[in-house]
Amino acid sequence: MPLTLDTYRLLGRSGLRVSPLALGAATFGTEWGWGAERDDARKLFDHYVERGGNFIDTASAYTEGSSERLLGEFTRDNRESLVLATKFSTLRRPGDPNSGGNHRKTLFGSVETSLRRLNTDYIDLLYLHLWDFTTPVEEILRGLDDLVRQGKVLYVAISNTPAWQVARMQAIADLRGWSPLVALQIEYNLIERTGERDLIPMAREMGLGVVPWSPLAGGILTGKYSRADLTATPDTAPDDGTRRNLTLAGGALTERSLAVVDVVKEVAAELDRTPAQVGLAWTLRNPAVTAPVVGARTPAQLEDNLGALEIDLTPAHLARLDEASAFELGHPHDALARETTVAMTRGTMKIEARHP
Repeated sequence: MPLTLDTYRLLGRSGLRVSPLALGAATFGTEWGWGAERDDARKLFDHYVERGGNFIDTASAYTEGSSERLLGEFTRDNRESLVLATKFSTLRRPGDPNSGGNHRKTLFGSVETSLRRLNTDYIDLLYLHLWDFTTPVEEILRGLDDLVRQGKVLYVAISNTPAWQVARMQAIADLRGWSPLVALQIEYNLIERTGERDLIPMAREMGLGVVPWSPLAGGILTGKYSRADLTATPDTAPDDGTRRNLTLAGGALTERSLAVVDVVKEVAAELDRTPAQVGLAWTLRNPAVTAPVVGARTPAQLEDNLGALEIDLTPAHLARLDEASAFELGHPHDALARETTVAMTRGTMKIEARHP
């Protein structure tokens, strides 16, 4: 059945209702060399909200703070009807080691800055942005819980962190009665599916809604790149005000990824849809996924992305897409999936009792 932006979903183990596609505000501002100027960003925001969207994603580090400042302006008249998500962790003052990381000083300082920029008294959803491999998990969890108790944050979440650390944190939060994590933000798309090894199964088990970032693989799944781009570098590619150079530098544009795109294009042609819509629709079909984060620079791009909500991929289409993007789960998943292992663990294999 087709979805709409007001076909709201519960976020993880919470009662919070969010749209099935989140509006990514990393494109709000041009400080990174690409993105949307204020007026264009306002059009993106208005178009998303007018269609029934309520879930908006930003971060303290996006576009040097312009993303949060613009959202603070845009949400002035309808703040209560929106779910604003932001993140902390990244360095805010170069040269000051305590202005970044996951510790309590960074957490509280970053939240106060975000509250001022967003022109609000509270943040609906706060993510730990990047795992720092340093801060004790108890310090992080207690700091997040303190912010919830103070009313400055309503729900807490985590992004870009190893699965075993997230599971450990969720268990500690439950045992100590601290605010649980309700969402997990990871890179997830038809090209980058390794989250299916541990992160996504862990999220379903521990009650975290998955909110994928880069669901179109930095634009690769839109079909705008060709095999000629495989030899291009950020130095030789044209500076067209887009994320092209960032995508090239990231190394995600490979022969394998373009082979996946070939199948996406075939399916899109059969459905009379765009490759971007097919890529997003595939992500939306995963029952663990709550809301992919879509980013756009123009209303036309956003409207195209929203068209993914109307697509109903057939089992045959899904099978082709899954086969084209297949990857190895690795150990122990492959071993546990073998017929002999399944038989032994389910008690259907006759095991000979041998005694010395």
